[in-house]
Amino acid sequence: MAASQSNTVLAPVLFIPHGGGPLPLLGHAGHKQVIHFLSNISKTIERPDAVLIVSAHWEENIPTLTSSDKPELIYDYNGFPPESYAIRYSAPGDVQLANDVHKLLTSNQSSATLNPNRGFDHGMFVPLKLIYPNADIPCVQLSLLKGLDATKHIHLGEKLASLRAQNILILGSGLSFHNLPEFFSPTEEGQQHNENFNNWLIHTLCDTTRSTEDIKQKLIDWEQAPGARFCHPREEHLLPLHVCFGAATDSTAQAEVVFNDALMGKQVSSFLWK
Repeated sequence: MAASQSNTVLAPVLFIPHGGGPLPLLGHAGHKQVIHFLSNISKTIERPDAVLIVSAHWEENIPTLTSSDKPELIYDYNGFPPESYAIRYSAPGDVQLANDVHKLLTSNQSSATLNPNRGFDHGMFVPLKLIYPNADIPCVQLSLLKGLDATKHIHLGEKLASLRAQNILILGSGLSFHNLPEFFSPTEEGQQHNENFNNWLIHTLCDTTRSTEDIKQKLIDWEQAPGARFCHPREEHLLPLHVCFGAATDSTAQAEVVFNDALMGKQVSSFLWK
């Protein structure tokens, strides 16, 4: 199913916390606020014709897109109860959209590829099963880039910006805090780093006095933010946000904080560009 091109209103761009593995779908108490948020966010945005999702759990040498009409699910987690591996989410793929995005990404002699065999990982199906439980919106997943270069991920998003005029929701799925040991063995120092980085992120993205170029540079230099490397020892869960920012730069709208609450005792945030 190809996405409609009749809608001239820009579809939103959304960065979400997808939680820990399948825990949001298991009703985990530490995910209560995130579960409520993901289950209700669709009420605040227009229903898209398709979703292009960038998950923290897929990295390739060049941008790669799922291009099957019926992608299978990848249970890319372990150590969870048996029901975690029986989760179903039968959202269709969108071969035409995958091809259209491929053309956008390969403009100006850039490289990208299609993968008809790659399925949807839990960074896709866990949050989307809460956001769109009927699984009736076509989805295409786009990989991150190995090397995790912040500038390249913003540029990747910029190439996607025109999709918004086709009523395609661009969704970044990650976490604004991703220090796994700190989730399970919290420290006072860790709590302070978490709060400092979360506050920096909100101030950077949502300060209406900042220019787009200023925000862009700060996201490129994100490691200089307070607590940055503590909160992200490896930045794969942050970079979907960079892709979202790049995709939203065709709009004058500032990012809006639509979630700023606890996940397993840590402060995490979600951002929306309309």
